[in-house]
Amino acid sequence: MPFEPSITTLLWAGFVLGGAFGASARIGRFCLQRGLREAAAGGPAPALRAFALALAVALLISQVLAWSGLVALDGAPVARARFSWVAVLVGGLLFGAGMALARACGARSLVLLAGGNLRSLVTLLCLGLAAQATLTGVLVPVRQWLQGWGGVALAQATLPQQLRAWGLPDPVAAPGAAALLALPLLIYALRPARAGRGDSNAVPLLCAAIIGVLVATAWVVTAHLGDPFEPVPLTSLSYVGPVAEGLLFLQLAVGRDASLGPAIVAGTLAGAGVAALLTHTARWEGFESPAQLATSAIGGLLMGFGGVLAVGCTIGQGLAGLSALAWASVPACAGIVAGAWAVLCLQAHSFPSGSRSPRRAPSCNDAIS
Repeated sequence: MPFEPSITTLLWAGFVLGGAFGASARIGRFCLQRGLREAAAGGPAPALRAFALALAVALLISQVLAWSGLVALDGAPVARARFSWVAVLVGGLLFGAGMALARACGARSLVLLAGGNLRSLVTLLCLGLAAQATLTGVLVPVRQWLQGWGGVALAQATLPQQLRAWGLPDPVAAPGAAALLALPLLIYALRPARAGRGDSNAVPLLCAAIIGVLVATAWVVTAHLGDPFEPVPLTSLSYVGPVAEGLLFLQLAVGRDASLGPAIVAGTLAGAGVAALLTHTARWEGFESPAQLATSAIGGLLMGFGGVLAVGCTIGQGLAGLSALAWASVPACAGIVAGAWAVLCLQAHSFPSGSRSPRRAPSCNDAIS
């Protein structure tokens, strides 16, 4: 008789996945914003290479899972044939801008909060507030207005679907597309370090590879665990909606069922907290000026509103969505990178090399020295 796992099993699986992500992200200092900031400064951007490796690993494993029949990525909510490219792109731009202002995305903010960073607490509270207001609150009319622009209806929601429609054999479409796209990512991520720099990027790369595995594993967890009569949507790791849902659950737990998203958030906090203690990097950190409070709060608000419009974040779209080769993830990720890059360029123009704001907002590097 086949085993029918309960919702409790699903929640514990989500907690474990979140814990592994939190520990890996803390130890490996995994952060797309930091990678973009390094690249904007003209440096080697090891954090960007780590993100590329995580994406390559998630992409390869996810598409192999789809090819083997273990998961049906074409049916994931992130793989949408109908969507508003205007709303998704604008959402990505706002999320990226908020990420650069707050100097951390939602997932990274959880990791930093677990180590005692109170600036991240403000960012997360504002992110959750804006996300819930956009989903069910006063910002719903704004969301619906934006989603009314630039609507597209694609014949195929993912690249493998499109390749199969063009006549490519099914055993070749998904693995072939994944291998072709992952190859340049792997070359970029694993290229030899510059002379004199040593192999200091080994631990971040290892942690990034683990994160890629976790993104792919989450597809399997949501596909095969939980109540068989009320299956959860096929999803992977993501943090905008789950943070908002987790904050709402803390306030209105009576009469509400626990769900996977908040379990992943709780696991991320726990895993990152344990890693911070074991690596002796946990310490209380606060604001040095009202300007830091303002940028953290505004960054969180922009990420909450933008993340809902983009239907994901740097993890939910940047890793999970792209690992599913979903067309809708392309404008979202392009917007995130463009929005962050624009803010980074404006900040560099305002505080050029050799000068510094008297009260500089700490970066991901400052959080774990």
